[in-house]
Amino acid sequence: MTYYKVIDIPFEIKGMGLFNSWTDFVSNEEKTAFRIEILPSVWGVHGIEQFQCMNDAHLFRHYTEVMMVSQDWKEAVILPPLVRESVEALLMQMYYVHAAFQQMIQVHSSLVDFQGKGILFLGPSGIGKTTQAELWHQYAGAHIINGDRVYVKEEAELFYGCGTPWHGSSPYCLNQRVPIVCLVVLKQAKENHIRKLSGFEKVAAVSGNVFYPQWVKGGTDAVLDTLGRLLEKIPVYELSCLPNQDAVMLLKQEISS
Repeated sequence: MTYYKVIDIPFEIKGMGLFNSWTDFVSNEEKTAFRIEILPSVWGVHGIEQFQCMNDAHLFRHYTEVMMVSQDWKEAVILPPLVRESVEALLMQMYYVHAAFQQMIQVHSSLVDFQGKGILFLGPSGIGKTTQAELWHQYAGAHIINGDRVYVKEEAELFYGCGTPWHGSSPYCLNQRVPIVCLVVLKQAKENHIRKLSGFEKVAAVSGNVFYPQWVKGGTDAVLDTLGRLLEKIPVYELSCLPNQDAVMLLKQEISS
């Protein structure tokens, strides 16, 4: 078994080797919020396998992988996996149940730390989130914390962008956090332009990049509460841009003014 701690939530995984991107999140803390066991077969013959099941369990499937979760979301088992990426998705689902009720939201974004200031780049896959993060690293010396799946945590009237072991196709997944100074919704364009969003436009631009744990009672409401407070306190910009240094300088000037 291996113990992990991601953004103050400790948990245990039993029955599968260490994920390469999870090394930075290994913990010695044995008191855990939940545990997941990846089952071996009890027996198998003619392609039919038997597994030990849990009573009154929630049942989830992500492509080829199946997870059973106890009613209190503190125990889960995953059938012998075929695709590691699907296993990581199920682990994230289990984790988000606990995170959502601790004032955290998961945002489809990349996160950089620029001189102690967190900048989140939001947008759909392929829009250039990781590219903008890398440009900030190249031209502004920023550190890339995560390139795809960032958790935002509300704590002591601040909002922190936090790295997690989940990072999509991006290679960046540091176990670090930084106070957020702005959210930046990306759009591809033929020239660089930035504007500050407000009102419903701001809500719509950000909420579409937030994941909602609809599979647990009260999960979506908890996320919406945290999201509402985030949008009240943190400015949101729309950056229509090219993948170049000028886009970095434009945003840098905006947040420094």
